[in-house]
Amino acid sequence: MNPTLTAYVNGQFMSLDDATIHIEDRGFQFADGIYEVVACFGGHFLDLDAHLARLQRSCDGVNIPLPCSLDEMAVLIQETYERNPYADAMIYVQITRGASPRSHLPQGKLTPTLIVTSRHLPQPSNEKIATGVRGITLQDIRWKHCEIKSIALLASVMGKQEAHARHADEAFWLNEQGHVLEGCSTNILAIIDGVLVTHPLDHQVLGGITRKMALNVAKAHGLAVMERAWTLDEAGITEMMMSSTTNAVMPITTLNDTSVGDGKAGKTTLRIRQWMIEEMERLRAA
Repeated sequence: MNPTLTAYVNGQFMSLDDATIHIEDRGFQFADGIYEVVACFGGHFLDLDAHLARLQRSCDGVNIPLPCSLDEMAVLIQETYERNPYADAMIYVQITRGASPRSHLPQGKLTPTLIVTSRHLPQPSNEKIATGVRGITLQDIRWKHCEIKSIALLASVMGKQEAHARHADEAFWLNEQGHVLEGCSTNILAIIDGVLVTHPLDHQVLGGITRKMALNVAKAHGLAVMERAWTLDEAGITEMMMSSTTNAVMPITTLNDTSVGDGKAGKTTLRIRQWMIEEMERLRAA
């Protein structure tokens, strides 16, 4: 039996089954909104302040006013977690411009729609960690403000479908210069000549909170880190990995049907993953 889930919608908590928004909400009509996903381990949130700051930046980037203060948002996130049954959870926050008669130009002063929900935080199996993930690359077809965490994710949905059709786990975007940017729902990093490399943050890449954690733990343990543009044909690539809320980091062992390095989960990748898990366990035990 599925547990009873509770959602926060526009000022009140209610059963997820009863949660609805107006048919003319601009999130539904135009994907006119932004979102955040926060990981929670046993009641302790992973870098909540960074998530809230990114939420503010995304709202500012599309000119949607925050429906409440960041302190109030933190309280709503906490209460949503407490009202749902999962010890380890993903708290999803979505803000849209609100509901109004369908017109590209918003009519009058709108009241933003705010939704907060909770889901179980899945963990990859030990087998999947050992074997790694399969990836493909695609030419980037997304809009030019990927630093905004927009709900307009059709390109990523299409990328995930293409990856699935090709028996892969994730699709990674390449720009016109062939630079490796990020995945449909992940960031991507590589070990190149012993250095942890990932594309710098700009309009082509979302600043993933887990990406930031991976870079921080690598630096803390003495691993050289460089944020720069990189391509798949660089001679010194020995490992690749992807990062996300649900994965920490996961080794990429196959890309476009070609083995990455020796085709096995990279030793440095697994070390970074272990360092991140230790950080998460410290949160859970706090």
